Amino acid sequence: MSDHSIPHFQNDAGSAQIKIGVKSFMCCGASAPFDHPHIYLDMGTENEIVCPYCSTLFKHSNKLKPNESEPQNCLYDDAHS
Repeated sequence: MSDHSIPHFQNDAGSAQIKIGVKSFMCCGASAPFDHPHIYLDMGTENEIVCPYCSTLFKHSNKLKPNESEPQNCLYDDAHS
């Protein structure tokens, strides 16, 4: 597992939306070499945000832990990149 203080999420599957358990995070796009600049996103008072690089829609879910996502396996692990 990655040792980031802010969770980093990726979208290798090309999902239109990803549910996550945090409102502040980094979007990486996909795994290297197909990633984009790792951009900080903050939903603020909203419950969703679109990444301006990859157009992934991220939706906050209270049912998920900070390191979980739906679909699963979207948490970025830089140890394997």
